[in-house]
Amino acid sequence: MKRLLSFTLALSVLACAPKTAEGPAYLNPSAPLEQRVADALSRMTMEEKVALTHAQSKFSSAGVPRLGIPELWHTDGPHGIRPEVLWDDWDQAGWTNDSCTAFPALVNLAATWDRDLSRLYGDCIGQEARYRKKDILLGPGINMGRTPLNGRTFEYMGEDPFLAGELVVPYVQGVQSNGVAACVKHFAVNNQETRRTATNSVVDDRTLYEIYLPAFRKAVVEGGAWAIMGSYNLYNGQFNCHNKRLLCDILKGEWGFDGVVVSDWGGCRDDDEAVTNGLDIEMGTWTNGLRGAASDSYANYHLARPYLERLRDGRATEADLNDKASRILRTIFRTSMSKDPHFGSFTSPEHFAAARKIAADGLVLLRNDGTLPLALPEGGKLLVVGENAYKMMVVGGGSSNLKTKYEVTPLDALHEVFDTHAQVVWERGYVGDTTTVYNKVWTGQDLGESRSAQQLLADAVAASRDASCILYIGGLNKSKYQDNEGTDREDIVLPYGQDALIEALSATGKPLVVVNISGSPVAMPWAGKVNAIVQGWYGGSESGHALVDVLTGTVNPSGKLPFTMPVALSDGPLRSARQYPGIQEEGTEWWQEYYDEGVFIGYRWYDTQEIPVQFAFGHGLSYTTFEVSGASVKRSGDGWSVRATLTNTGKVPGAEVLQLYISDTEASVARPAKELKGFEKVYLQPGESRQVSFAIDREALSFFDAAAHRWVAEPGEFHALLGTSSADIRADVPFTL
Repeated sequence: MKRLLSFTLALSVLACAPKTAEGPAYLNPSAPLEQRVADALSRMTMEEKVALTHAQSKFSSAGVPRLGIPELWHTDGPHGIRPEVLWDDWDQAGWTNDSCTAFPALVNLAATWDRDLSRLYGDCIGQEARYRKKDILLGPGINMGRTPLNGRTFEYMGEDPFLAGELVVPYVQGVQSNGVAACVKHFAVNNQETRRTATNSVVDDRTLYEIYLPAFRKAVVEGGAWAIMGSYNLYNGQFNCHNKRLLCDILKGEWGFDGVVVSDWGGCRDDDEAVTNGLDIEMGTWTNGLRGAASDSYANYHLARPYLERLRDGRATEADLNDKASRILRTIFRTSMSKDPHFGSFTSPEHFAAARKIAADGLVLLRNDGTLPLALPEGGKLLVVGENAYKMMVVGGGSSNLKTKYEVTPLDALHEVFDTHAQVVWERGYVGDTTTVYNKVWTGQDLGESRSAQQLLADAVAASRDASCILYIGGLNKSKYQDNEGTDREDIVLPYGQDALIEALSATGKPLVVVNISGSPVAMPWAGKVNAIVQGWYGGSESGHALVDVLTGTVNPSGKLPFTMPVALSDGPLRSARQYPGIQEEGTEWWQEYYDEGVFIGYRWYDTQEIPVQFAFGHGLSYTTFEVSGASVKRSGDGWSVRATLTNTGKVPGAEVLQLYISDTEASVARPAKELKGFEKVYLQPGESRQVSFAIDREALSFFDAAAHRWVAEPGEFHALLGTSSADIRADVPFTL
């Protein structure tokens, strides 16, 4: 009701707005954007400008009703449009027309290694946001996978800055093509949920620029992102929602960002820094509704009454205020007041089809002895074991919690395919998470269970006696200490006794296919004892259909891991509490987290230290085979052209991701054994060949020299490594700078 009144008021005052001979420039959609911004700014009072800079409800910030300028409406993504919530609280408002298309988690998108699918994803979710009259989509998330324990790994795009950067650009462009601002998050060095609001990330400049900034820079410089969200943590002792180095010096200075900086909800912590250090819109202070704050809570935000007081007594300048207001107006004129009309679409068949394709193309075939594709004889029995075959996964997980129009579970899809000629039997096997409600969004399922853990295991083994094949579907979920905002995982070992259950099923001697559903790496000590392993994800509305498409061969798997699957957590680069989760030092107010591993995260660590892993970064099999041949490197202008021929040597159509890594064999600084600098996903018919070309420049050969504050490519020998994962290098071509 409040939103309706605000919109009605805005319309009613249009005729009263000050006019020139040709009408106000800011209301002329064909006028240049900066002219519209300057004109609107010149007509506003100080109080109206300040009102733009802070929330007026849980998910909206004010416009200028007197001038007919509407408020900005924010919505959680990045996997779907959040259900409408109450004005001052997180609980849903009870609408009946806000059930969205749930798209796959971003880690699923990253596993496609497909720029075109990233554009499709962004376009579809942008259409859904625009249809729901949302102006700022709070996503995508592109923080790096520094630790596999991070509870929000499922919301991000993996462990490599090049991969994340290449995929975030088309996502942002797709969203914004619909007149919706993509708010890229969480800026920056925000890589854990444990004490996320009280930890200071201590990072050297080389590591910052090589690992934690590149994807954000691409989102801004190449993707043209209109919004950035600050993160909860501190960097250099200053909270990142008003961090001068990150927001003023780097984002708005070095990168020339002209969009709006939005605080994470409750991330603004200081009156003075909020005013001076680059924050434009403060959201969510006192995030738990208005409890714990004065009744006029929004007026008490750091960028509300305290800001006005500073402006009036000279502690703040109107120049800073005008910069904030201009950025916010620019965002409004790019979105709801855009020169191009956008109407969007919602829960269309095309969106569900896109969700299904993205989910399927990101599924990763980790191991296969020929058991997959799955086929059952007439009258055969498929024993499905595991809670994740039945449990709906869209609800929960934190801010990515969604209310979807429908969700197809793997068990639903298996019945659709096999019930006509075979028997599908489900045994739960273990009890994981019985939660079915989150922020008053309910799945409609009953996950209650009366059997003991021992009985569940015994029943699953007993049911396997006459099975043609066993399909295990387990893994993690989106509950506390799993893949979940607000908490990190405690280990990478599968919870709920699943390892013992898989071992028991393997001992039956029946063909066993394991599907791990998770958004982050898990240990697989049984990997050599099962016939096939598929890495699944939180696939959204069409997750069950997508999984069964791959299991049955309707879709040939082509996903690649966007992170490393280590054998054990202890093999990784974070070896001390000072690295993770941080330590409390005497005389410091905040926990200190030292990035002592530097640039050596993920495969950069494992490959350089020659530590064996379960499955390598970039790994993923197919139902066909591929050959790489004819690799070469030639000088091309100011850079080099790296070429190779990719051939489908198998019997079915399929796709392979050819990956280019660069190795610097001798340098003045410690460098990783290899770094991803190019990839192309190529679809080929049986027997078909195609030449793949990568253009690289000096930047691809460079490291960041912190002392000189510039990128440096040292003369000498480099190697272009072409392969299908960081561990499966098919060609090594040296060249010289």
